[in-house]
Amino acid sequence: MEIIAENLTNVAHVIQLAVAPVFLLTGIGAILSVLTGRLGRLVDRFRVLTETDSTLPLSRSRELSILAVRATWVHWSITLCTASALFVSLVIGALFVCAVVNINPSRIVSTLFIVAMTSLIIGLGCFLREISLSVHIFDLSEE
Repeated sequence: MEIIAENLTNVAHVIQLAVAPVFLLTGIGAILSVLTGRLGRLVDRFRVLTETDSTLPLSRSRELSILAVRATWVHWSITLCTASALFVSLVIGALFVCAVVNINPSRIVSTLFIVAMTSLIIGLGCFLREISLSVHIFDLSEE
């Protein structure tokens, strides 16, 4: 009976450790939702510009090139944030696997978490770059 109680205590402790990364996954999911929405709007705007007229004025062709660059930045942001979510998921999995195998998870979890945070930071940096490029669309409307 003591072994069962001890195992339940270990599992409860691992679940407590895994709660914070689960909330992080929720936040990353919200970020990904925003990013995919922005990518969808970029694609829609690109279609509108390319389907209206075959001869594009200079401002429209410049807008198309800016849209292409923005789409690239959003793509990288989505890729890096998704990779971050994957690494956070691996952190959670590693916590449970290490608890079952009775291995010290600190080195594995630390490494995975650092990679996850680095990926998220770079992904958010890409998102900031895309936002700064979106301001240039207002410059085109003044022409």
